[in-house]
Amino acid sequence: MTDIHPPQGYRERPSAIGDAVLWTRKGVSDTDLPVLPDGSMDLLWMNGRLSIAGPDTRAYRPPSGFATRITGIRFYPGTAPSLLGIPAHELRDTRIDLADLWRTAELRRANELIATAPTPAMGLEAIARWRATESTPPDPKLRFIVASLQSGAPVSFAAAELGTGPRQLHRMSLTAFGYGPKTLGRILRMQRALALAREGTALADAAATVGYSDQSHLTRDIRELSGMSPRQLLTNGNAAKSE
Repeated sequence: MTDIHPPQGYRERPSAIGDAVLWTRKGVSDTDLPVLPDGSMDLLWMNGRLSIAGPDTRAYRPPSGFATRITGIRFYPGTAPSLLGIPAHELRDTRIDLADLWRTAELRRANELIATAPTPAMGLEAIARWRATESTPPDPKLRFIVASLQSGAPVSFAAAELGTGPRQLHRMSLTAFGYGPKTLGRILRMQRALALAREGTALADAAATVGYSDQSHLTRDIRELSGMSPRQLLTNGNAAKSE
């Protein structure tokens, strides 16, 4: 899950697996801000167990001290369900052990890959690479949906360009992203506006760039999705960057 300021002890780097990001963080403190929804799903290694962070529709605050070190691989929106073998909407707003989702043989193989890898991050990459050989690649339409909605285009534009009806697009989005295209668009647009603001763009200009009607529209979305104001998010240097 992506956010605006990395918490203390957070590191990330691009993965060799299709636009995924590998990250580590050293524990969770009471001063960390919540993780904001971003349309992504993560495969996690913490406390000696594999787990999944499903797609969020609201901010998530990890309990303080629930892990001393977390390693994760954050998948590009829409790509995790085919690798993990479960529709995204079944994991919405959920953190769940992989043992509760995969068959015994699959879980054993995943744990072997983690155990034999030089680092947990490389182990997570190995799991993703293995699953990619066992699954159907994500529909290329999903990447177009993400790019279209992230730009601020209406859902009707994506549907028209793909030649799909609203209901078909909604079903596709539930399976791939965990929620309908309107919710996905709202989340992606908020994240893009926050990224621009972090780089120094004035909030009013960031709002206009990504398609909000005005700055107050952006502020309302941020409050509803995070429970905080833009100022609180942008001035805090210890915001949760990822799960």
